[in-house]
Amino acid sequence: MFKTLPGFREFLPEECRRRNFYFSQWRRISRNYHFQEFDGPVLEPLELYEEKSGPEIREQLFCFTDKGGREVALRPEMTPTLARLVGPRLGALRKPVKWFSIGEQYRYERYQKGRKRAFYQYNADIIGEAGPSAEVELMALLIDSLCSFGLSEKDFAVRLSDRQLWIMYLRGLGIEEARAVSVLGVVDKLGREPEDVLERKLEPLVGDRAAGLLKKMIEFSRQQSLDGVREMFRGSEIALDDLENRLADWNELLQGLQAMGLSPFVQIDLGIVRGLAYYTGFVFEAFDR
Repeated sequence: MFKTLPGFREFLPEECRRRNFYFSQWRRISRNYHFQEFDGPVLEPLELYEEKSGPEIREQLFCFTDKGGREVALRPEMTPTLARLVGPRLGALRKPVKWFSIGEQYRYERYQKGRKRAFYQYNADIIGEAGPSAEVELMALLIDSLCSFGLSEKDFAVRLSDRQLWIMYLRGLGIEEARAVSVLGVVDKLGREPEDVLERKLEPLVGDRAAGLLKKMIEFSRQQSLDGVREMFRGSEIALDDLENRLADWNELLQGLQAMGLSPFVQIDLGIVRGLAYYTGFVFEAFDR
């Protein structure tokens, strides 16, 4: 008897009905926010992913040379496809561009909790919207999508952070932006790896400053208010106007969520930075309480 390939799954009628219910809720919520659905090919040029993540991404992909001699890969995510589709059309599209997708993705990697090698992913993106209003809308969309399954603020929280604020903080400690991006890869592991391991990872980046810098990073990551953030910048080389301009964006974001009645779902958690360099501003994730 043939069996399902490792990391893949089938959907018998009962599971398929459950899956389609999830999809229907995502579509309903997305359309309530006036997002338009799009889709792209399952097979893309391998170069599309290497350009974003480097040649090492091959180890995580189902990639091969097709019969036409082209190097191709099953899509591991939708963001590169979105960029490929929107890029040449951006001038003609009405702004902001608000697209969503629900599609199967493929990654040749060790199984994760809740995710095998083939998995479905819901994406919603806003392009061409200046300021933090896009984040307000996307966070509201995330919260509404989870609440549509019967969850409440007692069940989950959206943790909010800011890579731009981190870059400013690290620059104030004398770490230039190019190196700060690598340092944020260590920040992303705070609380998940022992401090001595993180210190060793910092050493190639900052030398004998690693121990002292790690302590400052841990302290900064634990700030849960904008006043606490201001205090951490006291004595920094960062211009006060630059800091206050960024905190003004924070205030706009938090006030927007408050106006929508969503503040109970949101908490400041600067330990959330995401490990990939293409995250450049506000970042947020939902966590089970």
